[in-house]
Amino acid sequence: MSEKSEAPGTSSAAPTSGTTPGPQPETLRFFGTTWVDRDGGYGLRRVGVALGSLVAAVVACFVLRFAYQGLEIAEVGGLVGMLVVLMFAVCSAIAFRKTWEGFTRRPADPAHEDRLRGLKTIGFIGSILAYFIRSLREAPGEGLRREEYETALAQYVKRRSSRTGNPAARKGGKAKRSGRG
Repeated sequence: MSEKSEAPGTSSAAPTSGTTPGPQPETLRFFGTTWVDRDGGYGLRRVGVALGSLVAAVVACFVLRFAYQGLEIAEVGGLVGMLVVLMFAVCSAIAFRKTWEGFTRRPADPAHEDRLRGLKTIGFIGSILAYFIRSLREAPGEGLRREEYETALAQYVKRRSSRTGNPAARKGGKAKRSGRG
């Protein structure tokens, strides 16, 4: 592995004012980097995110209810109403699953995830519910980011420790030059 290879979302650039050298943690929406040490109001933010996403899911259900009532007022028929409900249910289930997977691993094919963006938009309630349920355990995406950050940090420490000391004094190094004097 080359010196420049790192986990996604980390940076080992030269330290700027006030930061430590080595990989920097990736920020999370609503949490910044408070997830690293779980400080800076992390617990309150998790409670806020959980409540906010639950309220957003309830509001989204009311919006869908009003949309369905609009279909009833328009008298489009039972088949169309059933298809709309089925479409939102299936899209919400897929959006939930894909959002949940996004909290535990990076997508293997980002282009495939981009093609699913429309489906996730239709099933937005599933995504919101996945966010809510995950926020009960940890900041959504924290586990993945923590694993990547700790791996990058371990690689950085290993690289730094292997560079310390005098290379000429290492065992198994080149033999001393002799004869010139």
